[in-house]
Amino acid sequence: MQMPACLLVMNDIIGGIFNKNFMDELFKPQELYSRKALRAVFERLVHASIMRLNAPSMDKLYDLMTMAFKYQVLLCPRPRDLLLITFNHLDAIKDFVYESPKILNQIDVTLRKFIDTYVLLSAGELQLIRQTLLIFFQDIHIRVSILLKDKVQNSNGHFVLPTSTSVPWGTEIPGLIRLFNNKGDEIQRIEFSSGGNYVLPYREGSFDLHGDRVIRLGTNIYSISRPVETDVSGATKNLASRVKLLQMLLSMQENTAPNPLAKEELNLLARLMGGLEIKKPLVKEAGFRLNLFTTDEEEEHAALTRPEELSYQVVNIHADQDQQRNEELDRIMGEFEMLEQHSETSSKECDLLAMMDKL
Repeated sequence: MQMPACLLVMNDIIGGIFNKNFMDELFKPQELYSRKALRAVFERLVHASIMRLNAPSMDKLYDLMTMAFKYQVLLCPRPRDLLLITFNHLDAIKDFVYESPKILNQIDVTLRKFIDTYVLLSAGELQLIRQTLLIFFQDIHIRVSILLKDKVQNSNGHFVLPTSTSVPWGTEIPGLIRLFNNKGDEIQRIEFSSGGNYVLPYREGSFDLHGDRVIRLGTNIYSISRPVETDVSGATKNLASRVKLLQMLLSMQENTAPNPLAKEELNLLARLMGGLEIKKPLVKEAGFRLNLFTTDEEEEHAALTRPEELSYQVVNIHADQDQQRNEELDRIMGEFEMLEQHSETSSKECDLLAMMDKL
């Protein structure tokens, strides 16, 4: 897939997400989607373009989406900051399609609808939304490579809450307890160690159509907690972000290759029919790996500490090298009357379909 096609995929997906009819349906008051319904909507949006993902790639993309969303909602400093996270997310999406005025207008329309619907909600209503979202994802603990590398997720899938961050707007840095009497007068102060390095935010984030959101949650997770290049122009940074996301989509697109096990099953059937000679592959094909331990380190430790008397041996069975079975199959096939002789020159494609074409 060439770069122009990748940009077309990006525009198709984003244009499908912010389609007016879909947004109108999404903003209607309704019960929270079930997980099955959410997955169905997600797959429909991903396949709104010419790109197609196989099941493993779709699972990987869906897991990345759900865990990144859960992480940002969990770390939300206060309920109202859910709106700032959404603003950051929509602002980042606009950077991907800045060359498409039609899609930009769709996003701006959605932003205005979002402001009219949620900005005026009370803190209690926003807290209820946050709790509902966290309950929806509470038993999902999928490990994501980028979160593990940034050390914000443990090997069991649980998130690591930072102890060095900014406190919510309108609050104070923890470390001081004030005691008051029944008249409301302060009578005593007790200081304690907060166990972290907290700072005050320099201002509250903007809830307007355009502005500084202040918080970093909701931005590109592939650029958070990484060195920022101050000498790079805005256009160059936008292009780099787009290329990084497109590379991720391309890697998933490459994973849509046919299942090699299916070809092996067809080859085995053809070999049993006596019309195909199995050739040994030039390169050893990778199989699957079953890991019964939580991490690779646990598996290696278990292998090193295993007693000698409990050691085991692996028995390899090569069914395609059974000479007696092959001779018996050849004898049976020789009793059949062949309608035509196979040509000596065969196709390079050694599969069942090529054999059937010659019968």
